[in-house]
This record gives sequence, structure tokens and C-alpha cells, in this order.
Amino acid sequence: MEIIQIIGFACALLIGVILGLIGGGGSILTVPILVYLFYLNPVTATAYSLFVVGFTALGGTIRSIQKNQVDFRTGIVFAIPSLIAVYFTRKILIPVIPDTIVTIGEFILTKDLVIMIFFSLIMLLSAYYMIRRGGLGFEKNLFMKYQYLSLIIQGAIVGLLTGVVGAGGGFLIIPALVLWTGLPMKKAIGTSLMIIAIKSLIGFIGDVENMVIDWGFLLVFTGISFVGIFIGIYLSHFIEGYKLKKVFGWFVLFMSVYILFKEVFL
Repeated sequence: MEIIQIIGFACALLIGVILGLIGGGGSILTVPILVYLFYLNPVTATAYSLFVVGFTALGGTIRSIQKNQVDFRTGIVFAIPSLIAVYFTRKILIPVIPDTIVTIGEFILTKDLVIMIFFSLIMLLSAYYMIRRGGLGFEKNLFMKYQYLSLIIQGAIVGLLTGVVGAGGGFLIIPALVLWTGLPMKKAIGTSLMIIAIKSLIGFIGDVENMVIDWGFLLVFTGISFVGIFIGIYLSHFIEGYKLKKVFGWFVLFMSVYILFKEVFL
């Protein structure tokens, strides 16, 4: 096994640890790890990411249920439009995008390039929410009046984004649950994990018929990440996750700039 692949599997463990510590964000690293350390193409990487994120979040969901930190009614309202959107995106939208979208002189805009650029922009947005203190800065009561309509719309948007970039979207889901339903933070994190698990695994189903899956590699990578989330949950008893969130946010910001520069200029 090459040293770069060993680093990749170590990063798989880190994905789970981060998810267990701060309730989200770790999944945003899955696609870059699969693309740059295991040399998968972006379409395959986003599909594998859905599987990894889904099962890793499922482990966190089980733990949250045991602690009574999951609001099932709110989670289902959010998850239904989200899983429909992510399944549609992976099953229909991604396959119909041509491999070469447009050619202008020597510049070729490919599907892979578009996915990675879009992914880097989502990473920038994720970094912004992790670095910024005080959440979104909106008045909670303004949204709670229309909470279920807002959740349905937000769920569909997050499902679409998840389908394109293969990330869980916890950085969008958690603020939505806190602001629009009044859930306390720990319950919002647990509910978010349930939503991420459902929509990510449903989204992956949309890929199964469209590509050949390397199940051996995928199960090993997922298993390592799954172990990581329980390590993260254990460490959360000694480390305050919210303090790490800003530090991790800066790391995600650096990674997003690197990916954008690499894909566009190198």
C-alpha cells in the first residue's frame, strides 16, 4: 500500500472523529480525500462520499437516539424533500450532464471541473458558517411562524447540494433546525445526523445502477470512518466541540482555496 493511501485511510478516521466532535463538517473532506489521495474521478468520489457520510452519520444517529437527542417529527419533515432531491440529482441530473460541457479555444469545461469548482464554493460556504460566531444572525421568531414550509424548502435545497457534491450539509441543516424550529443545539445536531444518514444513503442508491462500485475499498474506508465517529463522541466528553469548530473552519477555508486554485490554474 502506498504511503499516500495510508494517509487517505487516516483521513477517513479523521472524518468520523470530526463528525463525532462537532456534529458536522467532517464530511466536507471526504470528496477531496477520495479525489486527491485515492485518485477517483469527482463523479465517483461524490457517490462514494454519500455512502461514507450516510453510514458514518447513521452511527452518530444511533448514539443520539440513545441519548434522546433526535426530534423525529422535525427530522422527517426535513428529510423527505431532501431525500427526493438528492435521489433525483444522483439518478437523473448528474448522469445527463455531458462529460465535456463547452470548449472555448484551448479551454475545456468538463463535468469533473464543474463539480470540483462547485464543491470548493460549498466548502467556502461551510467554512464561513463554522468560522462565524453567532450563527446566521436572524431572528428566530421570524422563521418559526413558517417553520414547516421553511424546512421543506431548505430540505430540498440541501438535498440538491448533497447530490451534487456528496457532502452531508450539516452546516446548513443545524442552523435551520435551531432557527426555524427552536431545537436546542444538541438535539439539532442529533436530528441533523439522522437527516444526513437518510438522504445520503438514498442518494447513493441513485448511483448504484449508474456506475461500477468498488465495494471492497468503499466498505473499508466507510468502516474506518464509522469507527472514527465513536472516537469523536468519546472525545467530546473531554473536548468542547464548538471550540474546535472555528479552527476546523479555517482549515476547510484553506482547502477550498487550494481546490479552486488547483482545478482552475494547474
